[in-house]
Amino acid sequence: MTAPDPNDGPGGAPSAGPGAPPPALVRSPLSDGEWHRLHPLTPLLRGGLFLLVVIGIVVANLRDRLIAIFFPWSGEDGVDVDMQGDPVDFVIDNNLYLVALLIVVGVLAVLVGGFYLSWRFHTFRITDDDVEVRSGILFRTQRRAPLDRVQGVNLTRPMIARLLGMAKLEVIGAGADGNVRLEYLSTENSEAVRADILRLASGQRLAEESARREAAGSRVAALGQTVSRGLTGLVEGEEAPVAEPESVVDIPVARLILSHVVSTTTVMLILGVVAVAVGAARGTPWLLFAIVPGLIGVGAYWVRSIIRSLRYSIAPTPDGVRITFGLLTTITETVPPGRIHAVEITQPVLWRPFGWWAIRINRLSGRNAADTSADQFTTALPVGTAADVERVLRLLQPGVPADEWGMIVAQGMVGPGRRPAPVGEDDAEATDAAADGFRTSPRRAWPLRPLSWRRNGFRVTPDLLLLRRGFIWRRLAIVPLARLQSIGIDQGPLDRALRVAGLRAHIVSGPVYASLGAIDRDDAVAAFDDIAHAAVAAAGDDRSHRWAEYLEAPVDPESGS
Repeated sequence: MTAPDPNDGPGGAPSAGPGAPPPALVRSPLSDGEWHRLHPLTPLLRGGLFLLVVIGIVVANLRDRLIAIFFPWSGEDGVDVDMQGDPVDFVIDNNLYLVALLIVVGVLAVLVGGFYLSWRFHTFRITDDDVEVRSGILFRTQRRAPLDRVQGVNLTRPMIARLLGMAKLEVIGAGADGNVRLEYLSTENSEAVRADILRLASGQRLAEESARREAAGSRVAALGQTVSRGLTGLVEGEEAPVAEPESVVDIPVARLILSHVVSTTTVMLILGVVAVAVGAARGTPWLLFAIVPGLIGVGAYWVRSIIRSLRYSIAPTPDGVRITFGLLTTITETVPPGRIHAVEITQPVLWRPFGWWAIRINRLSGRNAADTSADQFTTALPVGTAADVERVLRLLQPGVPADEWGMIVAQGMVGPGRRPAPVGEDDAEATDAAADGFRTSPRRAWPLRPLSWRRNGFRVTPDLLLLRRGFIWRRLAIVPLARLQSIGIDQGPLDRALRVAGLRAHIVSGPVYASLGAIDRDDAVAAFDDIAHAAVAAAGDDRSHRWAEYLEAPVDPESGS
């Protein structure tokens, strides 16, 4: 599977090419800095769909001929099989069997040859600085993903690929349409390569080099470490699969299905079915043509979202948070520390009696705006209890002090309790602020937030900006200050009349909307300065982009991912 390389040593023996990763940090033979090819069955998965489409077109055009061959009695039963203009008849009438056979063989040879050349010219390599992919037969393309800009690594196993023991690896870059895809690799190799990429991107090699410089290691000690790694490799095997870590959250299937049943999508489906029934009863076909297509689309999305959420798990690993989901197509996503730009905890009004919540995140996906699959990588918890939410939040934001989680879960998610009887607006607001911990909207903002003005508020900690809003749909946005791009204040004519303003945190695009309106004007101005200074301090202290570089002791790469 290895492409020839001019850097090979004498006798064809491969030599360590420039930029080869340190052998102590990689486990897969595909992570040696040399060019490699993908799995030999890759053309079957990438071109198999095209062949199925071609076969479908041929069968559709020859359906009458096929009916006459396999059901010869159909013409006697009054079914008129019209084969006029059938290309098969043309071949038979003109005795062109050999020509037709040569054409079919030629077309198949061109297709198979094209798939083979596409596989042969599609190579990749993993160096100590980046992941590179070269592809194309006539028009060559080369893409490179720097390791210090890796936002995560996704492992996708479509149903057919799982049956063949293959998986698709996608290295998430920082720019739009900046992902690098390796499709396909064997499942064992893809797991090992994923761990190698994340380990190289973590800065662990810098930490180990620093440790080696400080330690007075002898040649005997170095030889002993080499022998130890060799024995470990013999015992574990070169392509031993990475063990699946245990999930910190267990979602029962019944809860998952019921959470989709008790949702606004189900309400839309019910209303659509009622509208279709009314239209059919009153004989208004235009209503059916207008609603039925949309009803089918909503129903398909409803079923697809349930299937996609099955087999969900989330667990910590040394390389970040590992999220797995999907029944037919299994997707494993590893999000390194510091790559999450915002977290939002939501609770629809229909979930409130059950005490269920969902978590979504904003992160750089590396996909273009037309890629609809990007939405499936924004759900960190499809449905869970308050205890499940706290466990997931501790994984997504590991740097938050332990004493802050009680406030975030109790006050940030649920919100303040019953407001005491007002003895004056200022006194009531001071009492609420002391009991709540959030700076909430003043009573005069009631016209702008008639239901949620008591809950609408924000809080700034040394690490996070918390934005709480919504009464019918409860939402809590959590923005790490180290990931904050900027902060803004807006004020419209009605806001100026009521002496309130809006506060918005500028972050990367995604489902999390980090904005809050109807905040006291003085509080918003004070928060503007506080958040700006706190963000600068948090960014200066942040080291999450090199999450293994500052460990007290290097992590042994042979112990797992």
